[in-house]
Amino acid sequence: MFPTEFAYHRATSVQDAIAFLGANPDAKVLAGGHSLIPAMKLRLAAPGALVDIGRIESLHAIDVRPDGAKIGAMATYNDIRDNAGIARIYPILPEAIAEIGDAQVRERGTFGGSLAHADPAADLTAVFLALNGEIAVTGPNGDRTIKADDLFVDLWTTTLETDEIITSVILPAPPASNGMGYEKHAHPASGYAVVGIAAVLGFSADKTCESARIAVTGATSKATRLTGVEQALTGQKLTAELVSSAAGQASDGLDINGDLYASEEYRAHLVNVLTRRVLTSAAGL
Repeated sequence: MFPTEFAYHRATSVQDAIAFLGANPDAKVLAGGHSLIPAMKLRLAAPGALVDIGRIESLHAIDVRPDGAKIGAMATYNDIRDNAGIARIYPILPEAIAEIGDAQVRERGTFGGSLAHADPAADLTAVFLALNGEIAVTGPNGDRTIKADDLFVDLWTTTLETDEIITSVILPAPPASNGMGYEKHAHPASGYAVVGIAAVLGFSADKTCESARIAVTGATSKATRLTGVEQALTGQKLTAELVSSAAGQASDGLDINGDLYASEEYRAHLVNVLTRRVLTSAAGL
């Protein structure tokens, strides 16, 4: 199927893109295009105009520093995967990116686009939550930041305004002693997460778990933190028994999706199993 007719504008700067969005209220931002274009071809989305931000050079930069990283919203999955600084400090990112789509998607898809689209089965939404990131956005009223915990609202819905653009993803430095990882059960046809679990653990010198951020994708209508599991681990010296007990409660209280491939009960089982696996790995057990 072909999309409905639309106007196309290639933005030369962030402000140019913002101005176009202001003048075209039904316009959509085109980043990598691997989510928006298929939706348009299926006529699940029918924007009257697209503003392409792919040629805005400043949105492609990746800057890794001792206090964290600033990743341009248009940095592709492969750009992030191949960055040595990212791989050294945030190994969860290349690990998760290896699970995304196929070679074409990883070459064109972008971190910023994934967060803005907020697909309930995306991989990097959960990773972003686990890393306690934030996004820098620009709109007609200026610049602001949105913390990871405040970004996702519901199915394909965020707290971004329609005339705002993500300019960068900001990640704090992880704890000096840490473990992190991503586990996923992929849908055999689409490759999307039936369930994906991202975890970032921080440890003290005596191996006590001082911080835990654990997030699930695929199981619910948005990427969601598993706060009950986080609380069960924080302040404890982790053992296989403790991890197994905490992970066994991971699906408690979640409003879990079901479909023809995976029922609510099966997804709940996957949440518990994958949480145990990723925590066992991240804790080095």
